[in-house]
Amino acid sequence: MSAGVLGCAWSGLKPDKEISPRRRSRSAVILGFFLWTAQLAQGEIQTERVFGPETPTGPYKHPASITELHNGDLFLVFYGGKGEYANDTSVYGALKKKGAKTWSEPKVLAHDPFRSVGNSVIWEAPDRTLWLFYVIRFGDTWSKSRIAAKISQDSGQTWSDSSLIALDEGMMVRGRPIVLSNGDYLLPVYHEVGDDREAVGAASTSLFLRYRPQTKEWTPTGRIRSPKGNIQPAAVEIRPGWIVAYCRRGGNYGPTTNGWLVRAESKDYGETWSEGRDSAFPNPNAAVDFLKLRSGHLLLVFNDSMTKRTPLTVALSTDQDRSYPYRKNLAEGPGDFAYPTAIQTADGKIHVVYTSDRRSVIRHAVFTEEDILR
Repeated sequence: MSAGVLGCAWSGLKPDKEISPRRRSRSAVILGFFLWTAQLAQGEIQTERVFGPETPTGPYKHPASITELHNGDLFLVFYGGKGEYANDTSVYGALKKKGAKTWSEPKVLAHDPFRSVGNSVIWEAPDRTLWLFYVIRFGDTWSKSRIAAKISQDSGQTWSDSSLIALDEGMMVRGRPIVLSNGDYLLPVYHEVGDDREAVGAASTSLFLRYRPQTKEWTPTGRIRSPKGNIQPAAVEIRPGWIVAYCRRGGNYGPTTNGWLVRAESKDYGETWSEGRDSAFPNPNAAVDFLKLRSGHLLLVFNDSMTKRTPLTVALSTDQDRSYPYRKNLAEGPGDFAYPTAIQTADGKIHVVYTSDRRSVIRHAVFTEEDILR
């Protein structure tokens, strides 16, 4: 049962002062039934509202990224300010201690006194180095951006200076890195072109920055090209060397009947990629995430629509990306629920953070693989 149905069912009841004790008891039973039914329909998915407009980081909060630290704490980042293209923005971070019910107040992790900052990604590497990647915008549009990084060796208590790791104009980051079977890290990045704020140019491409712990350098891979352009890749290594990526499509935000996630493959650990082709998944020109679970199954988080950023859906493949028969909506109804980041923590739970309410609210959903399979 959706929240809308539940709301309609309960709104027909009168205020408490007009209800007799017997009717109030019956109403409580009815409400309990609706809540229980809604919980069953959601498959035990628990969602919390983390931060909203009342949090003093500016009304804009987008996109959110999350990682689990080696001690079980959760670390969340986002960039905030007056708006997407505001000149004065910062990257903020917050911590949720293992077992805690609440998040710490967001603190500034990165700020540029001369330029606006954008998309941020937080990720703890296998050696416990905590990486913060983010965008610095050098012009009026995102196609003038570069990618910067900072690291922390004490779980985010202190941070290094900032360093640019992608110098080409138009380079941006959105998704978390993955660790390959050969020990390399692959950071999903993209090259956005064009000065139109309402469209992604057809020449926009997805690629990855490869990090070899031995050399401690980030170097670019080959690119994913597609007829309409593509950005913001999310990838998994299905078998050693074989990587599949799903990317946000290019184009504008207008109504369409031909807007799909772009899919590409690599058979050489991400060095070269096949041409990006339309997948079977609709895409309203919005971000996606893709996660390999410990079971070996694959989890895709996307907006199941070509025109709207609702619903936000998880789809599960148990046959190595050939089919996704198990699906469930994390959020649905009027509004926008977008830019998901998904992780699986040490306890096996799956966490997805995303933004809603016109990029002013950060939400956090927690569930298990079994919740999607049932």
